[in-house]
Amino acid sequence: MKLRAVLFDMDGTLLDTAPDFIAICQAMLQARQLPAVDPQWVRDVISGGARAMVSATFALSPEAEEFEALRLEFLERYLEGCAVHTRPFDGMEQLLADLDHARLPWGVVTNKPLRFAEPIMQRLGLAERSKVLVCPDHVARAKPDPEMLELACRQLGLPPESVLFVGDDLRDIEAGLAAGTRTAAVSFGYIHPHDNPSHWGADVVVSSPHELRRVLDHALCGC
Repeated sequence: MKLRAVLFDMDGTLLDTAPDFIAICQAMLQARQLPAVDPQWVRDVISGGARAMVSATFALSPEAEEFEALRLEFLERYLEGCAVHTRPFDGMEQLLADLDHARLPWGVVTNKPLRFAEPIMQRLGLAERSKVLVCPDHVARAKPDPEMLELACRQLGLPPESVLFVGDDLRDIEAGLAAGTRTAAVSFGYIHPHDNPSHWGADVVVSSPHELRRVLDHALCGC
């Protein structure tokens, strides 16, 4: 079946959100007169969410008494500064422009809560271009459950097999496979050092947005 739409995960796939996460972690450390954290430590655990990033930043177990207060502070700071340094990955803006030019609808399916995802899309000028934005707020079960992707396909009015879902985490590929979409894993995202996208079972693995463009060209021409 001809490809008729593309859906993207947000963090580590469509957008490089790490700089804002890192800035917040460093600010929290500085406020406590603690030394800066290695930025790579934060990048390596972004897929684990706020809990993982706070744990890595403060070398603290989530069971520690002070952990929950730190996590809530992290989220509050992120709500205020979630789109300061965040940008599309190099080559992704051109890819989106090409999709727009080809009138191929695209959207975002992310485990990031709506209160963060929506302002990021708005501030980067992507909200009016994206056909769908599906967050955990919209469903009962987030990825790796297929519910989010099934909802996005319904909103697009397209059968899942005509949609490509692109993500940088095993949960993305599992959700896509369960929903019946085509799947592409990106190796340029926030991949844990011990993980390997080639083992996730995706239809294709790409190392850059430029390579993803070639995959889309191939799918669109039916080659």
